[in-house]
Amino acid sequence: MSTPPNENFNNLPVLQKVTDAYKCWHNTLPQIPRLTRYSLGEKINNLFIELAELILTAGFSPKSQKAVIIDKASIKLDTLKFFLQTAWELKTLDSKKFSNLSDPLVEVGRMLGGWKRQLIKETPPA
Repeated sequence: MSTPPNENFNNLPVLQKVTDAYKCWHNTLPQIPRLTRYSLGEKINNLFIELAELILTAGFSPKSQKAVIIDKASIKLDTLKFFLQTAWELKTLDSKKFSNLSDPLVEVGRMLGGWKRQLIKETPPA
């Protein structure tokens, strides 16, 4: 197995955390009942992808734009957590799978909050 090219993604631990959670989701998706897989399952899948895209965009954006993108990522994360909880409440996800998916996302929320606080500290309002 060859290693993927390093595009400086290693300097974004929050992206790695989202990617790891997505891999778990990707392995879970085929086990979800068909009725839910192509509705709520696809919604969750898309939210994971959009969240990763926002984090990646923030990582490569100018400092002046990062906070706005991080805010969007935080909203996307909260939406993702809401739909995962809904899937759990519908018994589409058992408690173990729900925990395996939601626990890293709680950490992602902390990481995004810390990233934003760091940006605010580095660039105080004018």
